Amino acid sequence: MKVGIADYGMYVWDGGFFDYEHRWNQLRTIGYEGIERLTAFSPDEALAKAARMRKDGMAFTTVRGPSVELSIQWTAGLGQHYVWVTVEEKKHFPTFCRQVNILTEACRRWGIHAAIHNHMGTLVETQEQLERFLEECPQTRIVFDIGHLAAMGGDCVEIVKKYADRIQVIHVKDWLLEDAAAAEWHRRGRFCGLGQGNIGLDAKLVLDTAVQHRFDGWVYVEHDTHLQQPLTDLAASREYLRKAGY
Repeated sequence: MKVGIADYGMYVWDGGFFDYEHRWNQLRTIGYEGIERLTAFSPDEALAKAARMRKDGMAFTTVRGPSVELSIQWTAGLGQHYVWVTVEEKKHFPTFCRQVNILTEACRRWGIHAAIHNHMGTLVETQEQLERFLEECPQTRIVFDIGHLAAMGGDCVEIVKKYADRIQVIHVKDWLLEDAAAAEWHRRGRFCGLGQGNIGLDAKLVLDTAVQHRFDGWVYVEHDTHLQQPLTDLAASREYLRKAGY
């Protein structure tokens, strides 16, 4: 099992993404082995970034290009295995699932997978919705975010036990509940470092269960919210994982 970063929260803190190479080298110095998504706008840029990352001992597992079609092709061409589900979410769940199945088949033709990122505020936020989605889209895999599922009251360990063979990667973070009655999910609380939440999420138990069920993929730390320099938060979460045996 390798540990990397899903770096959305760093964008928020920094105000953007300005120097990819600088970022991956910063993350490498605090013990991370990769950044989940390589973003590129041309084949040359994708190849050059991939080569420089490898030279510096860092990795990535999917490519985000200027279109879904190019994301699929560049991900396949650079030897990676999945793209995020990027079908526009509809209010009508069956329509969404139909379109995801079409995307998944397109990925299959290129030898890769499509994977859904379960996320609060979307059509796939609760455990019930995630399980229904997996039934309706039987070839689609999961970018399994334990923070989002736990914050919605889901049982992450149960999902791992039932769907370990469909988990592509795991996103780990914790959730600090502040106002359970808030109508909008992002006003109910905020994401935080591993072991710093207040909803009883045991990331170590989830990962231990995944290992027991033969998951050997990437684990990505993702802090959507930073209240201080992100490297400080991310170093603390990396230390949490080291103490947990990862």
